Amino acid sequence: MRRQTRRRSRSVLRGSFNAAAMAGLACALVACSSTPGVVFERDKVDLRWPADPDTPRIAYVGRLVSDRDLKPARSGLESLGDFLFGREEAQGMISPMAVCTDSGDRVFVADPGVQGVHAFNLRTREYAVWRTPEGETPLMQPVGLALTSAGRLLVADSAAGLLFVFDSKGVLLGTLGENLLDRPVGVAVDPIDGRVFVTDAGAHQLVVLSPDGEEVARIGSRGSEPSEFNFPTNVALDRVGRCYVADTLNFRVQVFGEGLEHVATIGSKGDMPGYFAQPKGVGIDPDGHLYVVDAHFEAVQVFNDEGRLLMTFGSEGSGLGEFWLPAGLFIDAKGWVWIADSYNRRVQVFEYLPEETG
Repeated sequence: MRRQTRRRSRSVLRGSFNAAAMAGLACALVACSSTPGVVFERDKVDLRWPADPDTPRIAYVGRLVSDRDLKPARSGLESLGDFLFGREEAQGMISPMAVCTDSGDRVFVADPGVQGVHAFNLRTREYAVWRTPEGETPLMQPVGLALTSAGRLLVADSAAGLLFVFDSKGVLLGTLGENLLDRPVGVAVDPIDGRVFVTDAGAHQLVVLSPDGEEVARIGSRGSEPSEFNFPTNVALDRVGRCYVADTLNFRVQVFGEGLEHVATIGSKGDMPGYFAQPKGVGIDPDGHLYVVDAHFEAVQVFNDEGRLLMTFGSEGSGLGEFWLPAGLFIDAKGWVWIADSYNRRVQVFEYLPEETG
C-alpha cells in the first residue's frame, strides 16, 4: 500500500513538474518575442553637409548591409531556436553596384558578387535575392537597375548583353536588347512614355529602346567630342526630359535634350571640386540638382541646372557618410539619396534638405 502511495506521489510530482516546465516554456516564448525594430535610427546619428555655419542641405539617414538591418519581429519560438542552435548567417552584399527603390517600400540592389538582385522590403521586413530560374540565361554581371511605371524591374547585365525584366514578385518575364546591346551598364526609364535609356559601355553609345525592346534611337561612338563617349556607365532623366550620361573615361557628364541633341557638358578631368576622376552614378533630386558619384574621389558632387558646383559630401573611408569605390546612385521622389557603396559592401542613404521658403 505504501509503495503504491509513493508511486502515485511521484507521478503527481512529475506531472506537476512537466506542467510547470511547459508553462515556463510558454512564458519564455512569449517573453522572448519581439516587435519590428527601427530600420534607420536617425535620432542616434546627426551627420549633415555642409558643415556649420552653412545651412545643411544633405543629412545622413542610415545604411543597409544585410537582411539583419531590416530588424524583423522575432517570435518566441524563433528566439528559442536562435538560443539553442544559433542564428542563421546574415545574408549580405558582396559588391553592390546599383540601387533603386519603388516609392521607398522596397529597395533593390544589383550585386555581381551574388549574381542577383537583393530585394529589401522595408515595410514587411522581408528579404530575398532575385535570380533567373534554372534553365534560363543566368544573371552574370548585374550592374544597372530601373523600375518601370508598371512596377517591373529592369536589370542591366553587362556580361550577358541584356536587360532582364522581372515582375513585382521577382518572376522573370523575359529580356530586352538581344542583338542590340554589347555591354549595357546604366539604365533609366522615362515615366511618361516608358522608353528605356541604356548606356552601352562596350559600344560607347547611348541606346534608347521602346517598352517592348525595339530600338528607337542610338547616338555616339568612341571619342571625346560632344555626343561621343568613352566607356559611359550611368544614366538619369529629369522631369523635363533631359538625359544625363556619366561619360566616365572622358571625365564628364553629358546632358542631352528630349531629341537627344547635345545640350551641355559638365566637368572635366582634374582633382579639384567641380572636376572628375571617375564619375559613375548620376541622379536628379526633386529640385533639379544633379548628383554625381565619383568612385575615385569617394565623394558626391552636387551641381545646379547650369552645371555650377553647389557642394560635395562624403570622403574616403568605411565610417558613416564615407565611401570606398562607390558606384550607382538613385534619388527617390521624396528626396532620399541611395548610394551603392561598393567596396564597403553596403548601401548608404541620405536625405536632400530643400531650402525653406516663405
